[in-house]
Amino acid sequence: MNIGKLMLALPLAVAGLAAPALGDDMQGHNQAHQAMHGSMAADPTEPGQGAFAAIQEIVAILEADPPTDWARVDLGALRRHLVDMNALVMSAEVAEREIPGGIEATVSGAGRAGEAARRMVPAHARELARIEGWTVSAENPAGGNVVLRVTSADPRAEAHIRGLGFFGLMASGAHHQPHHLAIARGGGMQH
Repeated sequence: MNIGKLMLALPLAVAGLAAPALGDDMQGHNQAHQAMHGSMAADPTEPGQGAFAAIQEIVAILEADPPTDWARVDLGALRRHLVDMNALVMSAEVAEREIPGGIEATVSGAGRAGEAARRMVPAHARELARIEGWTVSAENPAGGNVVLRVTSADPRAEAHIRGLGFFGLMASGAHHQPHHLAIARGGGMQH
């Protein structure tokens, strides 16, 4: 065996694979190399972007559901909602302050961020108000900042609310995924 063939066989032996009998054509090495890398390779599972993943998930659900009314499906509406979610989380300015029992969050932002806040915060406030013991209000003056207030008389809930802060409150609840499916099915933007 020449030194070149030995160098090629060494990594295979170190990897725990039997070194192939190397001939002039290197076929044995290539097969062992493919076997080693083939066992380590896997198909990717991440679609690379959160909104794309959410749409992909909804498409799979719709395609697996035989009664889907494809004439009503509106994935564009779902995309617009996901753009709003992104604008709110990534671009809106939020000033939080402690108030008795919880927090008050004033949400501002120019352009898409402000529009997203005016659409999403009041709608999500209705969902938060369903949490037992929480008092929730959202003010949305025409074209102005949005103010979200969340409080509780229970001191443990007060700490919970403050710990979540505005963005944690906006992400609270398991209604988001069913809401996204309803939007995609043509059910509109209501929470």
